[in-house]
Amino acid sequence: MKRFHSRKEMFAFFMPGFLLGILYINFAVKQYFAEPGIFSSYFLKQYASADIIVEEYTIYLLRIRIVPFALLTGLAFTKVRKIAAIAFLFWTGFSSGMLLTMAVAGMGVKGIILCVAGIVPHFLCYIPSYIVVLWYCWTYPANRWNKQKTVFAALMMLLGLVLEVYVNPVLMKGLLGTL
Repeated sequence: MKRFHSRKEMFAFFMPGFLLGILYINFAVKQYFAEPGIFSSYFLKQYASADIIVEEYTIYLLRIRIVPFALLTGLAFTKVRKIAAIAFLFWTGFSSGMLLTMAVAGMGVKGIILCVAGIVPHFLCYIPSYIVVLWYCWTYPANRWNKQKTVFAALMMLLGLVLEVYVNPVLMKGLLGTL
């Protein structure tokens, strides 16, 4: 398999997934637009008035944030590292395309603002963690794993979790109060 050494090549696997996610929502699941979903005013009002139980929310986040990261990191040390990186990038693009399309269809520009607010500030920590692992997958064997990468990725994931538990709910409730 050809060695990948460019961020543009990584982006080239994200964008087709993003486009496919947009097309999937527009053509395959168009009938679900009429049903209330996460971008309905009822759901958003419920979220704004909900009390976050920190312990339960933390356990939930550990499952949905750490398990995929650990899986990708584990696969990074096997022979399927490049396939895992491609699959992750494609799936991330697909999910992003679907989410943004549903947000725009449900709320217009407010939906995009809501999506951006929903990933700030914690994704500013998660993304560098994933990039370290993906870049390792992409450039192996020229790039080797070391303690610095381990410490950086782990600390960024931990910081992202803390921000997602304590800061993001406050930001989201503040934003939802203005919508």
